[in-house]
Formats: sequence, structure tokens, C-alpha cells
Amino acid sequence: MASDKNPHEEMWRGLLTDPQSPLHADRMQFKLLPGSPRCKTCLFPLGGVLMSALSSKWGRKPSRKNPSFCNLCEEFIRTHPGVAEIDLSLLFADVRGSTSMAERMMPAEFASLMNRFFKSGSDILIGCDALIDKFVGDELIGLFLPAIVADHPAAAVEAGRRLLSATGHGGPWLPIGIGVHSGTAYVGSVGDGLVADFTAMGDAVNVAARLASQAGPGELLVTEAAWTRGGPRHLPNSERTLELRGRASPIEVRALRIDGISPGS
Repeated sequence: MASDKNPHEEMWRGLLTDPQSPLHADRMQFKLLPGSPRCKTCLFPLGGVLMSALSSKWGRKPSRKNPSFCNLCEEFIRTHPGVAEIDLSLLFADVRGSTSMAERMMPAEFASLMNRFFKSGSDILIGCDALIDKFVGDELIGLFLPAIVADHPAAAVEAGRRLLSATGHGGPWLPIGIGVHSGTAYVGSVGDGLVADFTAMGDAVNVAARLASQAGPGELLVTEAAWTRGGPRHLPNSERTLELRGRASPIEVRALRIDGISPGS
């Protein structure tokens, strides 16, 4: 039963976990429409030569308050604050050595490189049915929800593998480390008043973030929680025990490296 403090909890739980929910239906149809960038929840194209025609047909356009959303998703998130505790998988991809990289490069050159990473990463996450939580500095975050992809641990691991492949490990055009974890988190609309966002919070989120920060360039770290449920058994991996900052107990992970891959493969 939803608490008085979270009146929209059951609504969010259904939206995030039920494959018959509007979130799943909208993404499946809007994913086929051309255009970029896209609303980070429903995938409606927010740019491109056909945006005006698409906007007229679907009644959606870029939100004036938050450019990451279409107007309808932004309004829904802003007017339905609340979160639900659900099981999901998370992927954090972190650019390794970005501080020293930025120091050596001209600002425009570094910005171009990061934009290439975000564009490539966005295409891969969308292709693996992830919801792109956000770009944070040199980090890309993807949420894999049961309403959108039933085998979300496997989808998250596959997205990580594709990200390493797309960035050319080994011999990368950009060195990244990736963490994947499956667990329980609070997911939904957070914020206050006119400023609201769709995101995930909780220990599972922190675990995935810490894994990405410990992953070496070209390395994908997957917790046993995600691996046992969706790990690709055919990929070479090694077992490792890690101490994560802020956690009392060590965590068991599988480490995967995609070596000898040429860019774009």
C-alpha cells in the first residue's frame, strides 16, 4: 500500500515494472522514429528535420523547462513526484584519466571527444533498451527497467560489452571503465516544484558507480548479482574480490576485458 508521503508509489511501480505499461509502449513506437536527441524516458525525437511533422502528429515537442524530456514526459514527471522500490540493473561508464586528458587538450577538442563518447554511448544504451539516466561530467549512466527489458541483467552486460567495443578496446580512441550491478533501488520522479527529474537512488546505484570508478581502461566489472542472472557465460572473465569505498563488506565481481577490438566493430 502506498504511503501518504508517496501517493504515486504504486503508479510508478506499475509504470516501471509492467511490460504492458505506457512507458514500454511509447518507447517501442518512438524508437523507430528518426531524429536526435531524444526524450530520455519515452525516446520521442527532440531534433531532426522531421521534428515539426512528428510533433504535430504526436503532440510532443522539446520541453521548455528541461531539454532532456519532451513536454508531456516533463509535465508528467513534474506533477507526479514519487518513487517506487524496484529491482533493476544499472550501468555506469566512466572515462578514465579524463582530468589529465582535458589538461593536455584544447577545450574544444576535449568537448568534441566527450560528445562523441556520449553520442556513441547513447546509441548503444538505447539499442539495448536502457533508459539514459544522465551524463555527469565524464560519466554515462544507464538504467535497465523490467518494464522495458525482462532480462535486464543480460541487457546491461551486453551494453557494457558494446560500449567497450565501440570505443575500440584495445587500442581505444577513449579509455573507459564500466560497472554493472543488479539490485533494488528507488526509481521515479525526484525534485521539488518546477525542478524535477527521473532518476534512481539507493545502495545499488552507489555500487554500480563505485565499480565503474575501480574498473581499469577497457574493463567491465559485473557483480555476481548481475552475472548469475544475466552474465554471458561464453565471454572470458576472471573472478575478483573488491573493497568498495563506503561499504563495510567486500563484493565479488566478474571482470571482463574486450581486447584486440578495432574501433567500430
